[in-house]
Amino acid sequence: MALSKPTNLIFQLTAAYFDRLYTSPLKTKAITSCIIATLGNFLSQKISGVKRINEDSLLAFALFGLFFGGPLPHYFYTYIQPFVKNPLMLLLVERCLYTPCYQALALYMLSLFEGNTHKDSYKQLKKLYWPVLTANLRYLTLLQYINLKYVPPVLRVLVINLIGFFWAIYLAQQRIKHSKATGARK
Repeated sequence: MALSKPTNLIFQLTAAYFDRLYTSPLKTKAITSCIIATLGNFLSQKISGVKRINEDSLLAFALFGLFFGGPLPHYFYTYIQPFVKNPLMLLLVERCLYTPCYQALALYMLSLFEGNTHKDSYKQLKKLYWPVLTANLRYLTLLQYINLKYVPPVLRVLVINLIGFFWAIYLAQQRIKHSKATGARK
């Protein structure tokens, strides 16, 4: 009986998550994205072997997740899905229109949230945009297609959150490499 306690807790947390996702999807997606982005950034910093955690970077990822990472995809899919029913067409619209804009916004806003100036944020955006976008298109397109085509709609947010966690780690790693290469303070 003692071994079933953690399983019950996981089921209860999952049920509570799905309940919140159903009753207040925007708020749930924003908070979940905030937590996932922050954890991804934290883990990325640990993987990089930093001696001291960059709290500005953690805060930047948290704010981006809260204000953009949850709400933007929510509204994009809410408004596009009534018009585009075919998963392949939805994937094409998402990959060709939404993803390039979202990646540019993410890189720019993360830098701004860290306290960098517009000029420094734009410079970082120019340096990282193409490598990050091509990696996103190369590595996440198949996962996104599988999510849209085969995952039941009720589980899609959960799957994309899992993918987003690993993407946050990758994005943070790229930004750390850029900061080390340029000698930037952040």
